[in-house]
Amino acid sequence: MTTGERILVIKLGALGDIVQATGPFAAIRAHHPDAHISLLTTAPYAPLLETSGWFDAVTVDRRPGWLELGGWCALRRQLRAGGFSRVYDLQTSNRSAIYYRLLLPARPDWSGIALGCSLPHANPKRDEMHTIDRQAEQLAMAGIDSAPTPSLDWIEADTARFGLDEPYALLVAGGSERRPEKRWPVGRFTDLARRLAARGVTPVLIGTRAEADVNATIASFCDEARDLTGETDFAEIVSLARGAAVAVGNDTGPMHLIAVAGAPSVVLFSQFSDPALCAPRGADVQVVRRSLLSELTVDEVEAAMRLR
Repeated sequence: MTTGERILVIKLGALGDIVQATGPFAAIRAHHPDAHISLLTTAPYAPLLETSGWFDAVTVDRRPGWLELGGWCALRRQLRAGGFSRVYDLQTSNRSAIYYRLLLPARPDWSGIALGCSLPHANPKRDEMHTIDRQAEQLAMAGIDSAPTPSLDWIEADTARFGLDEPYALLVAGGSERRPEKRWPVGRFTDLARRLAARGVTPVLIGTRAEADVNATIASFCDEARDLTGETDFAEIVSLARGAAVAVGNDTGPMHLIAVAGAPSVVLFSQFSDPALCAPRGADVQVVRRSLLSELTVDEVEAAMRLR
């Protein structure tokens, strides 16, 4: 049973940021146990978060373009109709700060960085903090003293249809097409897959259709590899991670799912992103970093792996 308190949480993406916000999500629910809590997120993450138990409603932000007046008017009506008494803006972007303006002249308590908000995250060095630490401090300044570590324990998925026998390793060789500098060369992943196979560990390749060519290349040179490109949703990745002997991947969203799910993980970073600010966190996460990922050898990655 909910009280009259109506809370809005804003977290639009991306995948890694969604995973790292699961601790704050849980903390907000624990702090407002009887409130009606709504989440505003984007379409890829809504179905998963609807099953979390933290939110009474999950709505999709269609993220209108800056010149789409009709879209902004619709979003304004949507936000105002919520009747929110408090907003936790965990996105803390220029876009989400504008949402505060859309609610005027109403002024709900607002935790975030919007100019003039009542519960500002008033740390000028907030952008120098890891995402998890930054969000925990933001909540503390809003009166929520502690946030648990990220957790995906509530996710369940049946992966029997893949017919995988242990031991197997998850390889995440893809990543954003716009950030090729964050990808370890496909030839190195291929070599690693063959080494894993030689040790009796089945390489399992996961990713979206955008990574189909990369994963197909690895599979073409490693007969033992299982290519599950485009076949796994977020929940299934979590379930597969729970049974994986090890996981190796680039600095990309699925590695956050895998690390939090508990797989021993090796995450590969270049100079183009800082693990001190955004590295996946989990029970067993190793970060290997080189200025250029082309400088990172297979021997180094293999040495960092801790198979369970």
